[in-house]
Amino acid sequence: MPEGGGYTVDLSKLFDMLQQQGMKLFSGLLVLIVGLFLAHWINKLIGRNERFKRVDPTLRGFLTHLIHLLTYVLVVLTAANVMGIPLTSFVTLLASAGVAVSLAMQGALSNLVGGMIILVLKPFRAGDYVKIGDIEGSIQTIGIFYTEMATPDNRHISLPNSNITNTAVVNYSREGTRRVDIQVTVSYDSDIDRVKAVLMGVLKADGRILPDPEPMAMLNKMGDSALEFLMRYWCRSGDYWATYFDITENAKKALDASGIRIPFPQLDVHMDVLSDAADP
Repeated sequence: MPEGGGYTVDLSKLFDMLQQQGMKLFSGLLVLIVGLFLAHWINKLIGRNERFKRVDPTLRGFLTHLIHLLTYVLVVLTAANVMGIPLTSFVTLLASAGVAVSLAMQGALSNLVGGMIILVLKPFRAGDYVKIGDIEGSIQTIGIFYTEMATPDNRHISLPNSNITNTAVVNYSREGTRRVDIQVTVSYDSDIDRVKAVLMGVLKADGRILPDPEPMAMLNKMGDSALEFLMRYWCRSGDYWATYFDITENAKKALDASGIRIPFPQLDVHMDVLSDAADP
């Protein structure tokens, strides 16, 4: 210690320390860049593997996201260790900030658990057409945090897995077949047997309609302005909307060709006319 009470600084040692730390920092950044590149390459290589492609599509999507996450985390931890930051420091840091981290990761962890529940319970698979809450669409992939859907109008939707596990899920593809109900109205002066014959002819002419259960056309209700008939048939799940629109159009054409009238809503108004009382 000098006479003035101050401290001397060994510039050579300081320079050596900065040089050493700078090399560690440079090496860590190099490991990070190269590692991220290798992780991306490995992930693409795994995705192209023929054995991996034979894995169930639902599980394959989940594993793909999980492998991506694990490889990137491994690269970051390796780079930090090369920089001279021991892994125990990460554990200590996470432990000291446990409350903040748990709050920040609460949503991610619940989504991760939700994804695992979906894989175990299998309420749907990749490619299934489902309704989740108010959203309908085809399942594309089930990730570790989000499930990807494509709606019929080609919108891409990402749903948090935790929301899905807490919502009613309607799977239209699970059973392979679906029942279709189409309402048809005709005027009250129509012959019931003739209407049924015309509608049954439309159903039997479409080869996409399954013979078992047998399709049917029946009088369902006598409405205020018309007789309401119900056309009911079963088809493959993938043919639901195509047959629905085609059968509706063909039923209208067949009824027109048979001279059976489809009425507009009517309202009959009856008026009582009171004559004036005679003068006294």
